Amino acid sequence: MAFMRLPRWAIALPVALSIAGLSGCGSGAPATSTGSTPAPAGGGAGEVTVFAAASLTGTFTELGKIFEAAHPGTTVRFNFGSSATLAQQIAQGAPADVFAAASPATMKIVTDASPAGTPATFVRNKLQIAVPADNPAKVDELKDLTDSEVKVALCAEQVPCGAAAVKALDAAGLKVTPVTLEQDVKATLTKVELGEVDAALVYRTDVIASAGKVRGISFPEADQAINDYPIAALAKAPAGDLAQRFVDLVLSRQGKDVLTKAGFEAP
Repeated sequence: MAFMRLPRWAIALPVALSIAGLSGCGSGAPATSTGSTPAPAGGGAGEVTVFAAASLTGTFTELGKIFEAAHPGTTVRFNFGSSATLAQQIAQGAPADVFAAASPATMKIVTDASPAGTPATFVRNKLQIAVPADNPAKVDELKDLTDSEVKVALCAEQVPCGAAAVKALDAAGLKVTPVTLEQDVKATLTKVELGEVDAALVYRTDVIASAGKVRGISFPEADQAINDYPIAALAKAPAGDLAQRFVDLVLSRQGKDVLTKAGFEAP
């Protein structure tokens, strides 16, 4: 009997979904659904699947609730994780309606692989040094991270927060040897929150979202490594028009208010 050879995503994706239900890649966090209400007749019921950078977890979860309230019966499901990992999943055929990336480079992986709406930059983000609240290593500035006695966590270079860290360190003419390289910004921040490292380079928004678990230290070279965040509805989105409606919410005044309140900057 002949067997049909399946593409790699068709083999790998069901396994990943059965384990985590669209889990946040790289961070191990489960995918979230903001819930739903019974749909009235003609209420536009459906499901929108949004793949989004880990740094958007809090803001997009809030926007998902707003979207569901405006579209009774609709459920918004999220897959949060490393933009690079999410982009590869979509490029290999993972079913997604919307992609919100932490860099144009990771968005390009998706648009090069399949048709999508024109990506729109909706926010910008910059790095801070995150240290434990009591700052035991007495880190005050970027050059302190070069001290061999200071344990530093960075994002891996292939993901947007890691690429931004490389740019910032290059701009400062510094070389840092991290004790760990993480696959997304949330995992990098967690190393600081748990006291496993003395410092990390993460987004300012993630420091704010930590609600006092870590302290953020600004540094001037971060201005030379700002990340633009693009969003696009995918042309083959199963949710169709609902996908574009979610993008429209993110780009709206209401969406910008949620995002800037969390520390993102307007593009």
